[in-house]
Amino acid sequence: MAAVNPQELAQCKLEVAAEQSHREEIPDIVRQLVDSCGGGCFEHISPEPIPSREKVIDLIHRACRLLYPGYFIAARVDMVNLSYYLGQEAVGFFEVLAQQITLSLRHECLRYGLPCTHCQERGQSEAIRLMRRLPRLRAILATDVHAAYEGDPAAKSHDEVIYSYPGLFAVTVYRLAHELWERQVPLLPRIMTEYAHGLTGIDIHPGARIGGSFFIDHGTAVVIGETTEIGERVRLYQGVTLGALSLPKNEVDALRTKKRHPKVEDDVIIYAGATILGGKTVIGARAVIGGNVWLTESVPPDTRVFLKQPELVYKPDLSRQGAGTAGGR
Repeated sequence: MAAVNPQELAQCKLEVAAEQSHREEIPDIVRQLVDSCGGGCFEHISPEPIPSREKVIDLIHRACRLLYPGYFIAARVDMVNLSYYLGQEAVGFFEVLAQQITLSLRHECLRYGLPCTHCQERGQSEAIRLMRRLPRLRAILATDVHAAYEGDPAAKSHDEVIYSYPGLFAVTVYRLAHELWERQVPLLPRIMTEYAHGLTGIDIHPGARIGGSFFIDHGTAVVIGETTEIGERVRLYQGVTLGALSLPKNEVDALRTKKRHPKVEDDVIIYAGATILGGKTVIGARAVIGGNVWLTESVPPDTRVFLKQPELVYKPDLSRQGAGTAGGR
């Protein structure tokens, strides 16, 4: 057996002592953290759990398995097992959804001292109400799938749209979240749409109202604000903003419940990079808004709005011409 090096042993003891000294500081740090939790809005110290972001994300994927049967599981789904498959998925979806709605209602009630709304009973009834809407949501989403396929020559099939188009995923999540938003379920709708936003770059507020056959092509950096109204068969491209005008800080609270975002009527096309702002701005039916247009005023129906063609300047690259001459010698 090799002899122990006294210097190495002494070094090890110093390291152990140093680690212990650092660990002994932790209780004091914990006490300071506890003292900093003074009942503000940046901690949730309560005997009741807060809604789970992970569970809400799980709900989105469960909903997709109900809305698009057979697409997002590895197992076969056919007419032999369809009822069993949908039954299993529906029961699991109900249990998680009812629990998360209940927790969100209870959290809101306890934090803000609201009157009792019988949150558990309401959570279950709201979950069933949403589930009763699923067949209607499937019908609307079918129009969105058709709109994407018919509006994009690059789409080779409806399957490709369902599997891979970020716009359809964002709209699917929005349509689910909007149902909960309309019923004034707190927290869950924003968690849902912000999850889709993080994955796709498409930011759709759950309070927006969007008609059927809606298509977002490419999708990155699209913003659709809370009080936006969008009609039927509307198509947006990447970088489109349907937003609100900036306001002084002292006016923000007064306008939280006011119309702040534009209205887009039926059959409108809005090309990449366009920005349309303001609650009084209306884009009339069948209008076409060109790329990079900035609008804060209404546009009549059947109108095309484009920027003037910019002047392009072509100059020979003299440095490259000289390099080519030198290299040819």
